[in-house]
Amino acid sequence: MSTFQHEPGTAIECLSIPIKLQKEICYDAYGNEIMKCGFSIGGGIDQDYLQSPQGFTDKGIYVTGVNTDGPAWRSGLRIGDKILQCNGYDFTMVTHKKAVEYIKRSPVLNMLVARRGVTQACYNE
Repeated sequence: MSTFQHEPGTAIECLSIPIKLQKEICYDAYGNEIMKCGFSIGGGIDQDYLQSPQGFTDKGIYVTGVNTDGPAWRSGLRIGDKILQCNGYDFTMVTHKKAVEYIKRSPVLNMLVARRGVTQACYNE
């Protein structure tokens, strides 16, 4: 079974790609400092993956967009990557809202991702 057919809560052993993303400091229209990471996500255990326009095959957290001039692109993150872990937090059993909150929390994201065609040697234990 590949990572992209993973049942939440079931232990898996798989190859993963480490990504270290340093967010950029930007300012909004009011001069408030904001941290930009340059990517968007979809999915989560609270979402119906069968309804996803991206064609998700499980309830994982997937990268749905990457700004090509932003920190996510420069760090190696790509559209379609499945985020397995972020700063030590398991993303295989998380709601969409919790994933967004967790990503916003830190100025540096140390992630492990699975990428179709690169990390296919995944299987259930």
